[in-house]
Amino acid sequence: MSLPTVAEQMIAVLTQAGVKRIYGVVGDSLNPLVDAIRRSDNISWVHVRNEEAGALAAAAEAELTGRLAVCAGSCGPGNTHLIQGLYDAQRSGLPVLALASQIPSEQIGTGFFQETHPERVFVDCSQYCEMASQPAQFPRVLRTAIQSALGNRGVSVLVFPGDIAALPALHPTGKSCFATERAIALPPPSQVRALVDALNAAQRITLFCGAGARGAHSEIMALAGTVLSPIGHSLRGKEWIQFDNAYDVGMSGLLGYGACQDALREADLVLLLGTDFPYDSFLPRVPTIQVDHDAARLGRRTTLDLAVHGDVRETLATVQPLIETKTDSSFLDRMLRKHYKTLENTVSVYTRDVESHVPIHPEYVARVLDDLAADDAVFTVDTGMCNVWAARYLTPNGRRRVIGSFLHGTMANALPHALGAQLAAPHRQVVSLSGDGGLGMLMGELLTVHKHQLPVKIMVFNNGSLGMIKLEMLVSGYPEHEIDNGNVDFAAIARAIGIHAVRVEDPGDVPAAIEETLSHPGPALVDLVTDPNALAIPPKITAAQVKGFALAAGRTVLDGGVGKMIDLARSNLRNLPGI
Repeated sequence: MSLPTVAEQMIAVLTQAGVKRIYGVVGDSLNPLVDAIRRSDNISWVHVRNEEAGALAAAAEAELTGRLAVCAGSCGPGNTHLIQGLYDAQRSGLPVLALASQIPSEQIGTGFFQETHPERVFVDCSQYCEMASQPAQFPRVLRTAIQSALGNRGVSVLVFPGDIAALPALHPTGKSCFATERAIALPPPSQVRALVDALNAAQRITLFCGAGARGAHSEIMALAGTVLSPIGHSLRGKEWIQFDNAYDVGMSGLLGYGACQDALREADLVLLLGTDFPYDSFLPRVPTIQVDHDAARLGRRTTLDLAVHGDVRETLATVQPLIETKTDSSFLDRMLRKHYKTLENTVSVYTRDVESHVPIHPEYVARVLDDLAADDAVFTVDTGMCNVWAARYLTPNGRRRVIGSFLHGTMANALPHALGAQLAAPHRQVVSLSGDGGLGMLMGELLTVHKHQLPVKIMVFNNGSLGMIKLEMLVSGYPEHEIDNGNVDFAAIARAIGIHAVRVEDPGDVPAAIEETLSHPGPALVDLVTDPNALAIPPKITAAQVKGFALAAGRTVLDGGVGKMIDLARSNLRNLPGI
């Protein structure tokens, strides 16, 4: 019995790893691999218009499923297009494998047409990047790349010359098991004891939670109830911690709101739980303890009085029986009142004539979308002002997901992320919150949506400008310049390629348009013409204070509402004992 080609062997190994699809654009050096996919019953090729979109789609699939996702690029420009999406996946800790084909092996090193060196190019955006230059390296090198992506939760890049993929394999493929789940880090007893002692000694404790709080909601609520602590969160932690939370005081960071920053600053102990929060200027210089499953992250954002290496859920479950119950709720009560008052004042900004304001308030659009979207919807969010509306208006409930380029911050991520999310979860409602700048950058992916008839719902916040850049220029003292995107009718563009679309300029039409778009059985787009001047700087904040977003005061420059979060704050005031 003859052995398969290297390409066929690669498909067999990927199938064993549970891979269902590969995102990319076909090209000459990829042809042997694409042909092997054509003959496969297990893996399909997802044709995108730009390899960057393919890598972002793979990142969203990995984010949503926790499983390995794969993208591919042909030699030269084909695989260098991947780099933006791979940076996004690597920084978000997502298991993504990139297959980067190379020019013919005999031409490497001669300056041949489209020659690059992917094994060098992708080193900075991956944790495994190697070139396989002969069939004898397969299938072991591919399995190594896969296990590295799964084990280290990051990007693996496997480079191979296209002609090598067409050669006969030299080793039997066989079968090998992949470890898809990682061990849970348990804190050492000495760190548990030190953590318990610190919590028992402190009087004013604030918990600040990130994405590492996933799966630890009940343990965090139990701890807050025992030590009477307010709970703040980062943007990535919002979806895992804000729902069913009687101790919520909002979010810190550039898009922050509520009393979170006050709770951090006025505490005598801050407990960082599963967060690698990058904005160190928002972290106060008070006694701080950090708990994280990755020991390399401990202390890299702020100085620590105690570093605890352990999974958040397991760590809190271990310390909970040892913690003394506190009775003085004055700090918590004060922060909850301040949180409610802050939100109440902010909400008044967007409630005045919001349903008749022209151009449309983007806050109003986000509020209506939050009301109408499914309880288990997956939202993908463009970088920029769409991040603001998602942070302040999308209400988490433990089932919804919000996916964005929250660490790498690339433009144009929302629609490509939606592609991967919809393919990974075909029966869930997937909604892309796209800015006109982001959608314009990778607008070709509308063709991908139509080609595959993906029922993605695309909400275009069309203010005709680069809104976040405008704000950055404003608070830095620069006159706005070259931020104008022009008056683009995205609905007309979508209809021209066969996507159901509607353009909305009257705020009275917003609810019906969003409801129609969400209920449409196939792909659909609503182009919402929103106010480019929806942001303002409150008079009490000087440009010097917020310049470069370097100070915590910068969190107040975004002059918008906070959606249903005020209802949560009001409920917490009513229901928490002692208030």
